[in-house]
Amino acid sequence: RQMCIRDSNLNDRESFNDNWSFYIQSPEDTTDYAAFGYDDSSWRKLNLPHDWAIEGTFSQDNPSGTGGGALPGGIGWYRKTFSIPTVMKPTDRVFVDLDGAYMNSSVYVNGNLLGTRPYGYASFSYDITDFLNRKGNNVIAVKVDNAEQPNSRWYSGCGIYRNVWLRHTAGVFVPLWGQHIIPQVDAAGNGSVNVQTDIENSTSSPCDVTLESRIFAPDGKEVGKTSSRITIGRDTTVSCGQDFTISSPLLWSTDSPNLYRVETRLTAGGKTTGVYETKTGFRTFAFDAEKGFSLNGERLKIRGVCLHHDAGALGAVVNRRAIERQLEIMKEMGANAIRVSHNPPAPELLELCDSMGLLVMDETFDMWRKKKTEHDYARYFNEWHERDLADLIRRDRNHPSIFMWSIGNEVLEQWSHADADTL
Repeated sequence: RQMCIRDSNLNDRESFNDNWSFYIQSPEDTTDYAAFGYDDSSWRKLNLPHDWAIEGTFSQDNPSGTGGGALPGGIGWYRKTFSIPTVMKPTDRVFVDLDGAYMNSSVYVNGNLLGTRPYGYASFSYDITDFLNRKGNNVIAVKVDNAEQPNSRWYSGCGIYRNVWLRHTAGVFVPLWGQHIIPQVDAAGNGSVNVQTDIENSTSSPCDVTLESRIFAPDGKEVGKTSSRITIGRDTTVSCGQDFTISSPLLWSTDSPNLYRVETRLTAGGKTTGVYETKTGFRTFAFDAEKGFSLNGERLKIRGVCLHHDAGALGAVVNRRAIERQLEIMKEMGANAIRVSHNPPAPELLELCDSMGLLVMDETFDMWRKKKTEHDYARYFNEWHERDLADLIRRDRNHPSIFMWSIGNEVLEQWSHADADTL
């Protein structure tokens, strides 16, 4: 049940999916399952991602209803014991990144509550550095509360159904989703790339850093390189802009999804503190009232399919091959676009759409303030919608497959008079 961050894994995420313990809480339970010293040896052992609902019994009595698959909800607990490297520097940081947990997930480290995220489709991260034992074991516990149902109009699944990552960084690093890559193509077919990189200095001293970025073509050949030197004050985050000119770049399209790779190396104090890689693609598109939609200057009929996040009998568990198979079937039947329904998708889906050549409409919410089911996201909308929307855009903004953003699916506010809502 031990898991140790690799010393060589600085500024790189490693899977945190293996060797968890799981328990479904009974209604009468009052035990502190988040406590560091709690004995979970009798709990079920499993690897993430995990969906406990698909393992349940179908019943018309389950409050999820037929829209939710007539499968059970409840409250589930996950616990994992891990250790950190003894060579970890005092200024290093450790984060746990969750791609999604449905829903109302509360994360604890060594008994300390880091936060609760209501939206079951949001990706989020916690800095766990200050709660870690530098020597010996640590315990992370995640409570996932999907007891109040119905809260969806389709099958949501239950639990930590997407991947979890552990990220070890130096004290000077690029934060999660901290890089924005903006490729453009002019009328002559020449390309330019603007790379905006956030750099965080979490230490107590100013720091001189060097940011070196290189761009590689789809065949792996380097086609651009630049370097910047900046000074960052203590406990400060700055943004560094870098520009490239790329002669006649290969374009990304649904038939030829050419992907370029941006590699950024961050150096502080003469040592490399992180290497970051992001894929991007050159494409232009336009909507015209007379001609319709065009991609790279050529008219294109959008043949789109709404795709929910589950995989049928596999449940809500993220399975890269299952998603790839779904998209292969979509392409075989003539689809060239995916509308994610009706929530932030798994990162794996967007990565596959990038590489397989499928346009994406990235969607955020199924409802705003006006609820569609008794316990849905409407009750959290006022407090959380700005954060959830901003996180989605920051997470997904570099994908060349995304050509539209949706902020709501059939929201009930649209059928009211404009004065009836203040949004």
